[in-house]
Amino acid sequence: MKRFKFTNTNNKIATVSKKIMLLLISAISLQIGAQTITNFTTADGLINDAINCVAVDANDNIWLGTSSGISKFDGVNWTTYTTADGLVNDNVKAITATANGNIWVGTDFGVSKFDGVNWTTYTTTDGLAMNQVAHIAQAPNGDLWFAHASFSAGVSRLVGTTWTTYSSPDLPISGVAATAFDANGDKWFATPLDGTVHYDGTTFTTYTINNGLVSNYSTAILCDNNQKWIGTSSGMSVLDATNTSVTNHTQMYILPPPDTLNPVVDIAQDGFGRIWTTIYVGYLAEGGVAFWNGTKWEDFDVSDGLAGPNVRELAIDSDDNVWVATSTGLSKIVSIPSSFEELINNKQQNSTKKLISVIDFLGRKTKNTNQIQLYIYEDGTVEKIIFVE
Repeated sequence: MKRFKFTNTNNKIATVSKKIMLLLISAISLQIGAQTITNFTTADGLINDAINCVAVDANDNIWLGTSSGISKFDGVNWTTYTTADGLVNDNVKAITATANGNIWVGTDFGVSKFDGVNWTTYTTTDGLAMNQVAHIAQAPNGDLWFAHASFSAGVSRLVGTTWTTYSSPDLPISGVAATAFDANGDKWFATPLDGTVHYDGTTFTTYTINNGLVSNYSTAILCDNNQKWIGTSSGMSVLDATNTSVTNHTQMYILPPPDTLNPVVDIAQDGFGRIWTTIYVGYLAEGGVAFWNGTKWEDFDVSDGLAGPNVRELAIDSDDNVWVATSTGLSKIVSIPSSFEELINNKQQNSTKKLISVIDFLGRKTKNTNQIQLYIYEDGTVEKIIFVE
């Protein structure tokens, strides 16, 4: 795939003529520098490398649910939360940050809410349909939906202090793996064995392979402009706004031949509108991250620097950095611009140094490189921006 790499040369150019400056620039090495992916493990402060889930709050804090508790990363510092702090159980299966700043955590023993100071736990005693919670989502109106990927459990909805359960026969007996909401506020449920269910507030409608889905085993779901991106055990199905037409994607991440199976684990959308997904094939111990740029899929895996192949959830911060939870640590994929031109404009607008010259090498090919620009700043610093293919 194509990536943007940045390198600061730290060369200082004296006050010389433009001609001499260009000669100096031409002598600069054009080797790739900075990494696109940064990884974090217990060596950096993570409580456990086995991360099950990830969320980003309104302040771009990263919240990670692991098998040993929760880690919060503010970009510099790490904070740990466990049962000793009030968490209901340390083996965290689901986590989300709500609009009011609360952090909700799902486990096999109930859910916990953290308001920044105190932890509060809710179980079946309080009205939760089942203590095993696989996914937590907040609707546009603020309602919280807790998915139970277990037979007959369905979903639990929390409105204020009131709990409501939706289960069989409205929802399939196989349970619910994830919940999403479309532009109308309608609910969409991914079910482990029975396709995807649409609830408009009155009627439950099920979509399966008979409607064009690539598989009935739904694992994740995301709504985008009333399109429904449905992750399954065999790829991604996109149900259009009218719910009548389906487009299937089965090879978002390229696997070693002859395997083509693309089991989706999670789905997210960045600020450019691109769809990101995590893919993992257990029997191959092979997986990675892919994104749809509107035309084709691009992917990342361990060969690009990803922390590990067993990718689980992903979350995207306000700068469009993609945070990927794996079983062997956390990966941060630095924001990828939607185009080379956008990258150039952003660099010029966001620089704190005075830019005095931009040298284009567009079209000039070097090893592994098809586009290069050099930025010359007033202090003499030269920065290379390389568009790698």
